[in-house]
Amino acid sequence: MKDVIAHYLEYLRSVRNASPSTLRNYRTDLLDFVSYFSPPGAAPVSLDKIDHRIIREFLGHLHDRGLQKSSIARKLASIRSFFKYCVREGRLENSPARLVSTPKLPKRLPRVLSAEQMNGFLDQMVAAGEDALEGKRHRPGASEHESLLLVKRDLALFELLYASGLRVSELTGLNIADMDRKEMMLRVIGKGNKERIVPFGSKAERAIAAYWEVRAGILERAVGRTDAQAVFLNYAGKRLTPRSVNRILKKYARLVNVNWSLHPHSLRHAFATHLLADGADLRAIQELLGHQSLSTTQKYTHASIRQLMDVYDKSHPRA
Repeated sequence: MKDVIAHYLEYLRSVRNASPSTLRNYRTDLLDFVSYFSPPGAAPVSLDKIDHRIIREFLGHLHDRGLQKSSIARKLASIRSFFKYCVREGRLENSPARLVSTPKLPKRLPRVLSAEQMNGFLDQMVAAGEDALEGKRHRPGASEHESLLLVKRDLALFELLYASGLRVSELTGLNIADMDRKEMMLRVIGKGNKERIVPFGSKAERAIAAYWEVRAGILERAVGRTDAQAVFLNYAGKRLTPRSVNRILKKYARLVNVNWSLHPHSLRHAFATHLLADGADLRAIQELLGHQSLSTTQKYTHASIRQLMDVYDKSHPRA
């Protein structure tokens, strides 16, 4: 069965253009499924011996381990997709997963910062970051890298995230060739290697212009191989990773002393919701976000309605 999984993963990579993250998740989910029925030293269970009862038993095992319903649903989706592939390839007549229902998930709306909160955070992070760097310069034993003025890079990161609504992986994947600063446009490679063009605003361009000098300094100081084509670099001249962007954002949330649960996707949520609140067409927002389905974009209409209700509850004398 592991050989069939390997063929399936190669199909996802070469035919479906699945991202490395998607491939990693599918591999983990499917190998977890196989290992549950294959004790150490035993041969893996054969494909034709798996039925819906076995799959339900596996899901029950995941529930007993304390996995959230969303994680269980994702693993079931991986299993369903795999067996659908097996039927299409003629390895099975029917998918045993078709008789297994998905756990009912609670509907969660994205928690969105208001435009005032987002603008306030971006305005305050520069001062907070410079204060932190000043403290590091005067701290005995502070390294040379710590004194690099990366605040300008960090502001450019988050101004561009909020201005364009990119996924964090799309942001860190940007190359200089993908950026037209004169026209303020980005060429973005999204999920499934789909390309789209996304504009960004003048504030983001000013932040990028300020970062460009810092970027040149990073490349001059870097030792060894660098990722000179990448737009956003770490202190060693290598491309920033999504995990690093998440860590940087949480650092500034701490420095600015806000009690929000901020992550890079928060800026994407804010981008979409604020456009919608100011009258942007839902189809246009779908295109900017790179959503394949309009139903994915429609969750922002619910978020906007919730913001209106919050305003109503706080402001109306008879609320």
